[in-house]
Amino acid sequence: MLYAECLSVSADNHLMIGSHDAVALAKEYGTPLYVLDEDQMRRNCREYRQTLADCYAGESMALFASKALCTLHTARVAAEEGLGADAVSGGEVYTLLKAGFPMEKVFFHGNCKTPEEIALAMDAGVGFFVVDNREELDRVNAIAGEKGVVQKILFRVKPGVDCHTHEYIKTGQIDSKFGVALETGEALEIHRRAAGLPNVRVEGVHCHIGSQIFEIEPFCEAIHRMMALMAELRDSLGMRTRILNLGGGFGIRYDAKDDPPLLADYIRRVADTVKSEAERLALPLPCLMFEPGRAIVGNAGVTLYTVGSVKTIPGIRTYVAVDGGMADNPRYILYGAKHPALIADRAGDAPEGSVTIAGKCCESGDLIAEDVPLPRAKAGDILAVLVTGAYHYSMASNYNRLPRPAMVALRGNEKKVIVRRETYDDLISHDVP
Repeated sequence: MLYAECLSVSADNHLMIGSHDAVALAKEYGTPLYVLDEDQMRRNCREYRQTLADCYAGESMALFASKALCTLHTARVAAEEGLGADAVSGGEVYTLLKAGFPMEKVFFHGNCKTPEEIALAMDAGVGFFVVDNREELDRVNAIAGEKGVVQKILFRVKPGVDCHTHEYIKTGQIDSKFGVALETGEALEIHRRAAGLPNVRVEGVHCHIGSQIFEIEPFCEAIHRMMALMAELRDSLGMRTRILNLGGGFGIRYDAKDDPPLLADYIRRVADTVKSEAERLALPLPCLMFEPGRAIVGNAGVTLYTVGSVKTIPGIRTYVAVDGGMADNPRYILYGAKHPALIADRAGDAPEGSVTIAGKCCESGDLIAEDVPLPRAKAGDILAVLVTGAYHYSMASNYNRLPRPAMVALRGNEKKVIVRRETYDDLISHDVP
């Protein structure tokens, strides 16, 4: 099982990423190496955009969650494919701006935006702020006043919906650092306050219940609660909200046991629920928005490593050590995230046993995966870890003074470096002698 349309096995038993030999890529660019199949990313963008258009009668837009993989190149691809974007920091706003992204289609998130980030985003022409709390609301209003603009906003609302995912990536319950709670009346109160401010205009409501969710029902429950809020805002405050942003969270397959619904089934069910709620509450069909990140770039990414050693502890386990680890892929130590892997040199070979893939950092917990079925590995093999397009490069660090890897984008028969490999000089470039 290769997890993405872009992956295949060649006649000489090598892993192919698009039309490119993974072993040859490792030899040309070195390892560790992030590889992005741009054609796969573009297919994912088009599927999201087209499915929304096919299933929903009202206005809609998919926003690329840039935190999943924020580079100049991925920002340009998302823009070319007609997506909007969400940003969660000044750095992401700046990247989108420098990439030439249409800033009126950018939504600026975050639970602790600094005054400097707010000013940067307004100067850049960011279309919408997703406001997290009362202090931020007052700050946005004040800075907008100084700049002589009326800033369009949405509030991030916690709808009180639980979902079955890792505790660290649940975000819709009342005990979350994000947003304002619906069931306590906090959400209604902050909207009431915004209605009296001169330099902000509430355009819609936003929620995000979590990440890597395979069930559709929690999203439908969120719709019920969020559209009830939209009706309450209309009836209590005379506030007309036109946008319903349901955030991201649609799960993808990382493991053979994962069984995410088809995107079309998910979007169709959500669209039907929005339509029925709009009719029940006498609301116009809202502009329906989603914020896919993982679903856009996750399966478009592969990380290539070189095996440095194989260490078998009889009766315990076999460690396959590679030249990367938690510095370029922290998801296992953060979430216990599972990623499939194979030997790129012998991609079609049957597994001979299960191994633990260990990184090179000076931490016992520096593991990329455990209980991974692999053919017999040896030093010098190229190990490919699949489905690594989301939250790998974005979360990479320089722990142990390791330079971050390069990233290569593939499109058709073309290939190009979109993030250069860091050097040791890069590591000390900010140190003050």
